[in-house]
Amino acid sequence: MAWMRSSNPTLNDKSFQGIAIDGTARMTLDGTVNKTGILLVCAMATAFLTWRSFLSTGEPGAASGFLVLGLIGGLIFAMVTIFKREWSPVTAPAYALCEGLVLGGISAIFEVRYPGIAMQAVALTFGTFGTLLVVYRTGIIRVTDKFRLGVVAATGAVALFYLLQMILGFFHLQFTSVYGGGIIGIGFSLIVVGIAAMNLILDFDLIERGVAYGAPKYMEWYSAFSLLVTLVWLYMEILRLLSKFRSRN
Repeated sequence: MAWMRSSNPTLNDKSFQGIAIDGTARMTLDGTVNKTGILLVCAMATAFLTWRSFLSTGEPGAASGFLVLGLIGGLIFAMVTIFKREWSPVTAPAYALCEGLVLGGISAIFEVRYPGIAMQAVALTFGTFGTLLVVYRTGIIRVTDKFRLGVVAATGAVALFYLLQMILGFFHLQFTSVYGGGIIGIGFSLIVVGIAAMNLILDFDLIERGVAYGAPKYMEWYSAFSLLVTLVWLYMEILRLLSKFRSRN
């Protein structure tokens, strides 16, 4: 199954390998769409909970407890889901609930400094998602081997950069120009947002191919989880990009 390749670490060329095929309960596109909708509702529900906690005091610190809980829980459930795909009908919703706490907390922190930025980021994220889905379904962008390789390589480069930055952070070293609101910083964020968006195209393609492969029913939950991972990444990068634009004012 060499064609099953995605730069999303949760949904790649090995996602549909080594799984038993159940002829009576196979993965469907409609089922995956429905599961994705359920996970989005779960994430938005807990994000609203954290957001409401922030609104009640006007201080992002009010949401810090939810944020820490979400970070720890999200990491645990993400790892379990990746290594135990058959558990995804339970662990994927749990991950979505935890991730919502994280998104709500981080959004609250940005909202304090840049009022209105969270709603702008949400609108742009779903707008990008909808646009790319239409673009993919109409065949305007075709997923070729070269396209996959390019997106995978670019995503790997971004991951390595973030990892390097994390390591350097322990020594109080940072690429300030990249994270600032200057031309370099905004340009970098635009590139990363573009790469995250292209990962959605790969996810759409891989989900469609998983349906054609006849993957078992639980892979609907796993694929929805993987798509949520990409959407969260895209939202965070858009939020960061908008903050850079706003910092210039």
